[in-house]
Amino acid sequence: MEIGGYFQLELRNGNEFHSGALRLNTGRNAFEYILRAKKYSKVYLPYFTCEAMLEPIKKLNIDVEFYKLDPYFYPAFNIRKIKKGEIFLYTNYFGICTDICKKLSKYINNLIIDNSQAFFSKPIDGIDTFYSPRKFFGVPDGSYLYTDSKIDWKLDQDYSLDRFDDLIGRIEYSAEKFYEKHKQINSLLKNQPIKLMSNITKSILQGIDYDYVIFKRQNNYNYLHNILSGINCLNTSLNDNDVPLIYPLFVSNGIELKKILIKNKIYVATYWPNVKQWTEQTDYEHQLVDHLVCLPVDQRINYQNLDFIIELILLNTNTN
Repeated sequence: MEIGGYFQLELRNGNEFHSGALRLNTGRNAFEYILRAKKYSKVYLPYFTCEAMLEPIKKLNIDVEFYKLDPYFYPAFNIRKIKKGEIFLYTNYFGICTDICKKLSKYINNLIIDNSQAFFSKPIDGIDTFYSPRKFFGVPDGSYLYTDSKIDWKLDQDYSLDRFDDLIGRIEYSAEKFYEKHKQINSLLKNQPIKLMSNITKSILQGIDYDYVIFKRQNNYNYLHNILSGINCLNTSLNDNDVPLIYPLFVSNGIELKKILIKNKIYVATYWPNVKQWTEQTDYEHQLVDHLVCLPVDQRINYQNLDFIIELILLNTNTN
C-alpha cells in the first residue's frame, strides 16, 4: 500500500454498470473464455460480424458455419441444426435487437449473446453474454462477461498505460490528427491472451454517469428517427429499454452519403468491410456494408450536431 505522494489522474469513484460481471481485457477474449470453458466443437456465426470474432475460433481450431439474417435482423436459420456441443452466437445489432435476443433465448439451448453493440442490454439468466465498453466510452480496452462456467487457470492482470495516446490526443487536438494512432492502438488488441481488465479501465468505468448516457443516446436516436424514418429502408423504432450504439440509416445512396458525411467531419463507421469478402453482392449482409449509414447518437452529440447531420442527409438523398 502507498500513502501520500503525488496525485494520480483524478476520476470519479462511482459504480460500474456491470459490477457483477467478470472483467476481462477484450470482447473477443470474453468470447474465447466461453469457448474454452464450455469446450464447444462448432460455432454458428452471423455473416454480418466483425472479423475479430474469428480470432478465438481459429486459435482454438473450432469449426465455424455462417448464417444469414433477414431484413429485420432475425436469423434466417433452422435452429434444429444445432447439435449438442455446438453454439449459436447472435449479435444484438446497434443495441436495438434486445427483443430478438429474448426470443432466441427461449428456444436455443446453446446461445451466446454478443452485446458488444448493446452495453446497456441486461444479461438474460443462463445465457452467456459479453460486452465491449470501448464502443460506448473513452476507454482503451476492457470487456464484461456473464457466464456460469470458469476456465481452469488464474488470469493475469492487463495494463493499459500504452493505449491512451489516442484518447488523450483527441482531447488536446482532434480525432483526425490521432486517427492513425487510434488504428495502431486497435491493432495492439489483436491476439492478446485472456487477462483481467486493467485497473485504469475499471476506474474510468466506475466514474461514468450512466443515467446521463442512456438519456442522451435514446433522445438523440429518437430525434433522428422522427425526421429520417421516412427515408430509412429499415424499421428502426426504439423500444423503451433499448440504448443504441448508433442510428442505422439504410438508403440506396449509402456509399456516397457516407463519403459526404465524412468529408464534413461527421465520422460514420462502416460495419464491417470484411463481410463483403464472405458474401455475394446480392446478399442482404453485403448490402448492409455498402448502404447502411451508422449515424452517431452518443453522449457528446447535441441538437445542433443532429440538425447539421439531418440537413446534409436530406440535401443529398432522394426523398421522392
